[in-house]
Amino acid sequence: MNKIFIITVLAFTVISCKKDFIELAPEDQIGEPNFYKTEAQFRMALTAAYTPLRDLMENDFYTSEMRSDNTHYQYYQINRGTAYTMRENVADFMDDPSNNYSNAVYFHCFKGISRANVILDRIEGGTLSDAAKNDIVGQAKFLRAFNYFKLVRYFGGVPLFIHEVLDAEESFLPRSSAAAVYAQIIDDAKDAITRLSNPVFVSGKQSGQATKGAATMLLAEVYMTQQNYAEAEALLNSLAGMGYDLLPKYADVFSTNNKNSRESIFEVQYLEGLQGGQQSNFIYQFLPRTQNTTLITGVKTDNSGIGGWNTPTQDLIDAYEADDTLRKDASIGMAEGTYNASNLFTLSANKSVLNYKPAAGRVGVPYIKKYLNPHTNPNNTNDNWPVYRYADALLLLAEAKNLQGKAGEALVPLNKVRARAFGNVNHNITTSDAAALTDIIARERRVELAFENRRWHDLVRTGKAIEVMNAHGVKLKQLYNYLPAAAYQVNANRLLYPIPQSERELNIDLTQNDGYPQ
Repeated sequence: MNKIFIITVLAFTVISCKKDFIELAPEDQIGEPNFYKTEAQFRMALTAAYTPLRDLMENDFYTSEMRSDNTHYQYYQINRGTAYTMRENVADFMDDPSNNYSNAVYFHCFKGISRANVILDRIEGGTLSDAAKNDIVGQAKFLRAFNYFKLVRYFGGVPLFIHEVLDAEESFLPRSSAAAVYAQIIDDAKDAITRLSNPVFVSGKQSGQATKGAATMLLAEVYMTQQNYAEAEALLNSLAGMGYDLLPKYADVFSTNNKNSRESIFEVQYLEGLQGGQQSNFIYQFLPRTQNTTLITGVKTDNSGIGGWNTPTQDLIDAYEADDTLRKDASIGMAEGTYNASNLFTLSANKSVLNYKPAAGRVGVPYIKKYLNPHTNPNNTNDNWPVYRYADALLLLAEAKNLQGKAGEALVPLNKVRARAFGNVNHNITTSDAAALTDIIARERRVELAFENRRWHDLVRTGKAIEVMNAHGVKLKQLYNYLPAAAYQVNANRLLYPIPQSERELNIDLTQNDGYPQ
């Protein structure tokens, strides 16, 4: 861990450089002795603590959505480089401690944690109002809790850093237990809830920063993971009073015109433009590899080097009810075309997936449509990544109620989500059978939250991951002859990713998860 934390500390002490480097604190620049003093400076540091979330979301769909039965990938047989095989291995449960993509999640989370720790350790030395301090501390603790929650679910117990690392020795911590990590997450989330304010909606929009609602939703999901359903229910019930609600139409949720809407509890912020490093490009990664994307994106570019990932599976498509057309059309599109000898796709049409059969001699390839919005330049889009939204909260609330024997009450939030999905045509669920309702809620979460990185965590949280993914692997091996026998051999060990080998080489106190090379 020392490389990450030393670099972060150097970056955030804002050391200035001049020819006369003996002058340690130049008066014409903000150096370390003068930084972390004012509210404006702490707001700058807080913005920097959010920044690793963008990099995290660029990798998280490999380790979550593609680890599930929602999506797969388009095999690119002419390129067997590690950039392709490592991503495939994550999806196929064949990853190892040297995998760059699962490792990236580990590193990006710790980068966010280290930046939050700098703020939390230095804020007492600043000159801020109590209100400003509470807001900044609350957001920093939310970010630390969020990143640790991601880490503990993916890797189990990890080193628990709760202070700024000031020298190399402090970076060599052993792994804490998962229970200890969860205890810290809960403490941070509770404190964040106390300090943060309710969301403020100006013309139906929020700032995009974490609020009391984001911290509440995070803690509720932690409690659901720990099967503390009563505590989760109480937290989830409180969200409606903060002003959250569903947007009238499902498709509107994913329009860039509605970023940070009343339905959004927390989303990672991206910004289209030439400022560099803030834009998203998810649609170009999720389309088939083609030399001309114009028919789908309206912008001509060759995405053959980055596309072909997170492709919707037929299993997911079949999970939608027959008349769940509004939600399905907003989520999934169909690219029609032909493959050449190099396995590149030439687009001939862009279709809906519903009841669609490609023309003779052509194939249809589904793609994620949620992140398709108008934009000007290729690989430069304005789409945020939804982390928590109110529909997710309502379905978690339905699950929490049902698992406490309150099936009748569970129908209310469940049917609220379904009413919007079906265009307010009556598709109410009426069963009071708890077992049946458990399956219904799980399916509803799958289709409502498809491609939002929720499915894998839901499968693990509910104890279904091994059963579901082994059965899914059998289906995929019947479809794709490139999958080896070792793929989709899912056991309890594979519910966690391995600790990065590079970290274990630096820190001999880091033990490895079971089932991986020790």
